[in-house]
Amino acid sequence: MKKNVLIIGGGGVAQVVAHKCAQHNDLLGDLHIASRTKSKCDAIIASVHEKGAMKVPGTFEAHAVDAMDTAAVVALIRQTGAQIVINVGSAFVNMYVLDACIETGAAYMDTAIHEDPEKICESPPWYGNYEWKKREACEQAGVTAILGVGFDPGVVNAYARLAADEYLDTVASIDIVDINAGSHGKWFATNFDPEINFREFTGTVYSWQNGQWQSNKMFEVGQEWDLPVVGKQKAYMTGHDEVHSLSARFPEADVRFWMGFGDHYINVFTVLKNLGLLSEQPVKTAEGQEVIPLKVVKAVLPDPASLAPNYTGKTCIGDFVRGTKDGKPAEVFVYNVADHKEAYEEVGSQGISYTAGVPPVAAAILVANGTWDVKKMANVEDLDPKPFISLLNRIGLPTRVKDADGDRPVDFA
Repeated sequence: MKKNVLIIGGGGVAQVVAHKCAQHNDLLGDLHIASRTKSKCDAIIASVHEKGAMKVPGTFEAHAVDAMDTAAVVALIRQTGAQIVINVGSAFVNMYVLDACIETGAAYMDTAIHEDPEKICESPPWYGNYEWKKREACEQAGVTAILGVGFDPGVVNAYARLAADEYLDTVASIDIVDINAGSHGKWFATNFDPEINFREFTGTVYSWQNGQWQSNKMFEVGQEWDLPVVGKQKAYMTGHDEVHSLSARFPEADVRFWMGFGDHYINVFTVLKNLGLLSEQPVKTAEGQEVIPLKVVKAVLPDPASLAPNYTGKTCIGDFVRGTKDGKPAEVFVYNVADHKEAYEEVGSQGISYTAGVPPVAAAILVANGTWDVKKMANVEDLDPKPFISLLNRIGLPTRVKDADGDRPVDFA
């Protein structure tokens, strides 16, 4: 059954979502995209048509909406007849869009956890502060709400569930490793919204170890990982969304997230932080003008979407899952490798946006055909990973597994 889709957002990830929805509009129906700035949506739709991405003739329309105005989102959902809302806007808008979906009955999905602009790094588990409080409302309304269905969080959650279901008998630890071995050619830039990027790395690093939350500082704990294709890479334990849901599903396992950072990024980040330029608290200039330092830094850095044309290299993101198999210690690495240049050639975005934008479209297709239309709130690890990973294999994000039996594609056929 076709289900019309409304995409919320106008950035690099939204562009990927738009192209992928267009490539599968025979399964999804009418398409709509909305952000605060309609011209961004118009440009995305133009790029869809330039690439000839629409699989079959159909509707793809742009709209303006303030996604922090629930009533406006409700009106737009009803106006467009959207039955699935893919929210890839700022992390600040999640709860407003979710409330609109609960009111209208539309299915909801996002790719990152909700954040309050006034707060940085709230107490764990992060999902418990906002999203999980709406579980009952979703179930009462029969609304499917899939949380964090990007790559990380999202696909990596499915990888953890797959490892537990298919490759191991018990799970002792889950280490999610995210390496971007690409180069954008800029002196300094962030791969996604600088404000969200810096907020993510200025707070406490929470991990789930020994059955409890552990706190560390950013860049305090580092480790070298030897990965397929990209080789040996230094990564640091980082606070991240999926730790806060996987720790609830696998409470007996240690759950950690590791992200790769180069020395240059760390040096620039440290200087900005020490100077107070990553603060979200307003300050007054000598001229009496009030500014928020973090927003000023965001304004002077390159737009992440502008990095795509010259981005080269690959990403490697996956889960090292350790436990036992047949009574013996075992380890499995479930992973994906994506290419920045290939992503740009296909959809006009860089690889980071590509890995974040393809999974929610796969989830939308699974909701549309009923496979994942669960009529309640779920994190990705709560859902059967096989149809999700199988679909991703076909639409641009193939999964591989490396264990004692070798390195091979994941194939459920």
